[in-house]
Amino acid sequence: MSIAKYNGSFGRLELIHLLKRTTFGAHIKDLDTFKGKSLTEVLSILTADRAIPSPPVNTYNDATFTDPSVPINQTWVNANYDDGTTNAKRLNSLRSWLTGVIINQKSSIQEKMMLFWHNHFALESGIVADARYMYKYFALLQKFSVGNFKTLVKEVTLDPAMLRYLNGYLNSKTAPDENYGRELQELFTMGKGVNSKYTEADVKAAAKVLTGFKIDGIKIESNFDTTKHDITDKQFSSFYNNSIIKGKTGTAGASELDDLINMLFLQNEVAMFICRKLYRFFVYYEITAQIEQEIIAPLAQTFINSNFEIKPVLIELLGSDHFFKSQNRSCFIKTPLDLMIGICREFDVIFPDASDAATQNVLWLYLKSLAANIQLNLGDPPNVAGWPAFYQFPQFYEIWINSDTLPKRNQFTDTMIGAGITRNSKKIVIDPLKYVTNFSKPEDPNILISEVLDHLLTLPPTVNLKQQLKNILLSNQTSDYYWTDAWNSYLQSPTDNVKKSIVLGRLQTMIKYIMNLPQFQLI
Repeated sequence: MSIAKYNGSFGRLELIHLLKRTTFGAHIKDLDTFKGKSLTEVLSILTADRAIPSPPVNTYNDATFTDPSVPINQTWVNANYDDGTTNAKRLNSLRSWLTGVIINQKSSIQEKMMLFWHNHFALESGIVADARYMYKYFALLQKFSVGNFKTLVKEVTLDPAMLRYLNGYLNSKTAPDENYGRELQELFTMGKGVNSKYTEADVKAAAKVLTGFKIDGIKIESNFDTTKHDITDKQFSSFYNNSIIKGKTGTAGASELDDLINMLFLQNEVAMFICRKLYRFFVYYEITAQIEQEIIAPLAQTFINSNFEIKPVLIELLGSDHFFKSQNRSCFIKTPLDLMIGICREFDVIFPDASDAATQNVLWLYLKSLAANIQLNLGDPPNVAGWPAFYQFPQFYEIWINSDTLPKRNQFTDTMIGAGITRNSKKIVIDPLKYVTNFSKPEDPNILISEVLDHLLTLPPTVNLKQQLKNILLSNQTSDYYWTDAWNSYLQSPTDNVKKSIVLGRLQTMIKYIMNLPQFQLI
C-alpha cells in the first residue's frame, strides 16, 4: 500500500499552500525561486540537508553589563557558565537568535521541522537553566531536522539539556529515576495510543538501562559514569516480546542504550506514532479510521523501510494527492509563529542588519515575546508534552484562538501595517508600496486585488470581498481609473508626499482589512 501521488496542476496556488505549511509564510522570493518548477523539484529543495546556522554571539554587552568570558560579537556557546546574570543574558541572546533564524530561513523545511522536534522532544529553558545546553539542543534539532529519527532519539537521550530537564543525570543504580525512561516511551517513541501497551515495569527497566549518564559542564556534553550504572539484566514485558537487555560492566554499560533503542524500534507503533504527529502538524488534526489505514499506515511502512529516515516520509506526505485536496487547505489555524513571523516574511519586512546587531536582536526578542503572549513561547513549551494545540483532543490548534489571543493577533497586524514597532530609533513595519510591486500589474486594481488575495489568503475570495477591497482602492469611486491614475502618478513622482500618501493610505487600509478577516488566521 502506498499514498497516491499528486498529479494535478502545480501552479502558484498549490505552491503557496505547500510553502505556508512547510515554511513560516510564503515568501515572495520563494515564490519566484520555485516558479515553473515541478512539485518533485520543489520538495527536493525544501527537504535538502542544510548547514546549521552560525551560533548566537554576544550583542548584549552595554554600559551596565559585560560578559566576563565572551568579548562583544563573539559566540558564547562554548564559554564558561560564569553566573546567573550572565546566563540570563545568554538565554535572551539564544531566544533572539532562534527568532532570527526562523525569520531568515532559506527555502527549506528545516525551521518548521525544528519547531516540530522542539514540540516533540519538549523541554523548558527555565528548567534547564543553562543557555549553552539549550543552544546544543537546538543545534541538534536543526542538524537532524530531516535526518534519521532513530539516531535523533539516541542523541536527544544523551543531550545535556535533556539529561538536565528530565533528571537523567541523577539516574543511578542506587536511586533509579524513571522520568526519562517513562517519557522516552510515552511521549518520544510509542505514544499513548491503544496499541502502546508497555507497562510500568517497562518504565522501571528502561530507567535501569539509562543509569550512569552524567553531564560534563566544562565540555558541555554527556559522559558515562561506570560506577553509577546498574549492571543487572533488565527484563521487559510481553509488549516487547519479553526481551532481556543484558547488563554490562565498565564502559560497555553505555551500549545498553543502543540495545534499548533497538528494542523500542522493533515496535511498529513507533512509526505509526511519529507519522500521526507529522500528519497533524502538516495536514489536519483529525485522523479517521480511513486516514489511519490509507495514509498513516503506508507512511509508517515507508518510515520503517527507510530505517527511520524522516525525509522520505515528508516527501511522500507532502507530495501526495491527499495533501492537496481542497478539504485539507485553509483548515489549519496559524500558530503564533506562523502569524507573526509569517507576516514579516510575506511582506519582506526589513530588520536592522548585522552592523546594528544589538537593535536587530532586541527586535527579534520582542517578536518572540509577542508570540509567547499568544501561547507559543519559543524555547519554553508549558511542559514535557509540548504545546497543547499540537495534541489536545478534540480542539487541537483551535486552542490558538480565544477571546484573549485574537485581539492580540489583530493588534499585532494593525501595528505592523500602521506605525510599526520601533526600538533604538529603528523601525520594522510593512511597506505596502514595496510589497505591491511584486505583483504583475499593481496599476490594475482587479489584478492587484486577486494576486494579493491569492498570496495572503488560502480560501478562495468571494465576489463581495473583492468588491469591498476595490472600493478601498478606488476611494469608493466607480471607475478603475481612480486607482490606476493615482498609482501611475505616484510612480512618476515617488518623492511627492501628497501623491505617495494617497496610494499608501489606500493600500494600508486594504491590507489591514485583509489581515483582520477571520480567514487570514488560516493556512
